[in-house]
Amino acid sequence: MAQRGGDPRDAEIGKRVRTLRLQRGLSQTELGALIDVTFQQVQKYEKGTNRISAGRLQRIAEVMSVPVSFFFAGFDEKPKVASASQPVDVEFSFLQTEGALRLARAYARIKQPSVRLQLLRLTEAIAGE
Repeated sequence: MAQRGGDPRDAEIGKRVRTLRLQRGLSQTELGALIDVTFQQVQKYEKGTNRISAGRLQRIAEVMSVPVSFFFAGFDEKPKVASASQPVDVEFSFLQTEGALRLARAYARIKQPSVRLQLLRLTEAIAGE
């Protein structure tokens, strides 16, 4: 019997779980406790190593206060092609890092519009845009 390969949709659902977890400020241990699994299992879900059962996905959706359909949004669309000027899902992958959330929260706390604009221009210059 041939070994089954992973489904790319499992990895995408895992990324969405991770993004929501980070947005909510939860650790893997805390999310695991809320859905009755270990933090190691949460890691496997987030990496797409293990599939998330329908019941468990429903529980994650309840804990995160999103509809289950959130995890499947966009799967019916044609795959996007990356280009140098428009990487695929750049905003979504950006939110999957803890540093990005810290950066976004700090940016939101800046009161002066001129300082925000300067920071934006500096960031774009560093990124090479």
